[in-house]
Amino acid sequence: MGWLDALRGFTMILVVTNHVALKSFGMQIRWSAALQFFLLFRMPLFFFISGFLAYKASRIWSRQTLRDLSLKKMRVQLIPTIVFFLLYLAMIPTTPFMPSLMEALASGMKAGYWFTLVLLYMLLTYYLYSYVESRLHIRSWIPLALLFIVSLCLFETCYLPRYFSWALGYKGEPNAFMNYSSLVEMFRYFPFFLFGNIVHRYWDRAQRLMDSSWFFPVVTLLAVVCTLEVIVWHNLRLAWAAFPHTLAMFLLLSMVFMFFRYYHEFFEQTHFGNVLQFIGRRTLDIYLLHYFFLPKLPMVGEFFRVNRHNFILDTTASLAVALLVVAFCVVVSNLLRVSPFLKKYLFGR
Repeated sequence: MGWLDALRGFTMILVVTNHVALKSFGMQIRWSAALQFFLLFRMPLFFFISGFLAYKASRIWSRQTLRDLSLKKMRVQLIPTIVFFLLYLAMIPTTPFMPSLMEALASGMKAGYWFTLVLLYMLLTYYLYSYVESRLHIRSWIPLALLFIVSLCLFETCYLPRYFSWALGYKGEPNAFMNYSSLVEMFRYFPFFLFGNIVHRYWDRAQRLMDSSWFFPVVTLLAVVCTLEVIVWHNLRLAWAAFPHTLAMFLLLSMVFMFFRYYHEFFEQTHFGNVLQFIGRRTLDIYLLHYFFLPKLPMVGEFFRVNRHNFILDTTASLAVALLVVAFCVVVSNLLRVSPFLKKYLFGR
């Protein structure tokens, strides 16, 4: 599925674009309709793709398989993350190394290096589930559906702190363990990982549904309504009403996924598609490296603070800088990959 690599490359560009807006321009989400919109599906789509790719119908689960996969993913996810995390803290922040380290460890975001850690949690959880499922000879959709429902319940606690303060805290100190471990970020995104896994498990049925005449129009209509509710209307902006926000995230990522699938020939057979595929195959490299190349351009953020909510200018400015950052990351990645040792231990290959 070359178009899936292209989709992953597109999502990686969105990630860097978002970080350019927030870290380079110093923008705040409330200044920008573009940031609010892309945040609804940017990271959910990344985890959706990860969950989609995690399912292998031909895989035979055994203790050896579970052990080998788990150890491999721990090496691939942890070693590069720790190396670049420490290197970033030693080079980039203006505060001394130890205070920066303590502050980063206490945050669920880990100075930006939370993604690979959280993805590792998800993969290990999924591998354990798959092993147990195979040992019990379960051939039903119900256990996975129950796991998905539980993950949704945990997801909602992150957006309803008034009622579930154990995760993020409410008008007080956040839960230290949840932040040190970054488990709070897993709760925020695990439903999307499982959603991608479910779509791949039932791929034939999913494709029939996506190809039906009514499905995409209904998804689009609901996505527009829910997105407007989240960004513009705020009619249900109550402590207990996270439903439009949740639905908007699932619907928007589904629309992007269906778009890339529908135009798969374009993303597989054109130069533009090949570029996106290449970026998609280097997502780990770009994710680990791009923080080092984010420029400081606060004057751009100040412009958008004064001239708020210009979606076109906002997106174009962030995207232009993001593409330069991605290009630098690819160059550095290619240089580091000259060494087989660095290629294996820094980028997992």
